[in-house]
Amino acid sequence: MPDIYQTIASVSEGIYKEKGSKFIAYAHPLNDENAVKEIVAVYKKKYFDARHHCYAWQIGVDGSQFRENDDGEPSGTAGKPIHGQIRSAGLTNILVVVVRYFGGIKLGTSGLIYAYKEATADAIANATIVTRTVDDYYRLNFGYIAMNDVMRVFKEEEAHIINQDFNMACSIDFHVRQSLTDRVVSRLEKIDSASVEFVMTK
Repeated sequence: MPDIYQTIASVSEGIYKEKGSKFIAYAHPLNDENAVKEIVAVYKKKYFDARHHCYAWQIGVDGSQFRENDDGEPSGTAGKPIHGQIRSAGLTNILVVVVRYFGGIKLGTSGLIYAYKEATADAIANATIVTRTVDDYYRLNFGYIAMNDVMRVFKEEEAHIINQDFNMACSIDFHVRQSLTDRVVSRLEKIDSASVEFVMTK
């Protein structure tokens, strides 16, 4: 399983117009599918007079977590082409919402697919693409006497400290790129008094 992926740095916007219909696309970075409903609700409120608010999202390096929503458009004409553009761009951890204003002339199945595809492509083209790593998060507990050994590992390895507490009992919250996890955790566990507790992968 690769531990590196591409996503977008911030919200971007795209647009496509055809025969009076207007398709406004918004691409959002996304780490949690639970945020989808809230983001879509924002656009439904902002564009309350629009006929459709279609979207697709994908999370995870392997692309196995995704959802497509046509919001009343003919099946497969909105969510699927939006998701297709996400995949074509090689992106994940992203949500694209496309708001459609109907212009009075029906575009047909192929016309709709093309319009949603182009609006999404424009939003992605206007985005800043960034490379991220999949990281494992841990908590390290250790005795004060092991401080030098612990800090040596963090100095020599690509492990990133989030929080540290050196009061009565010492603890460090840190994250490390998944492909380096085994090596870092193994080094830490060899230190007397040290215990490493897995928290999450993100």
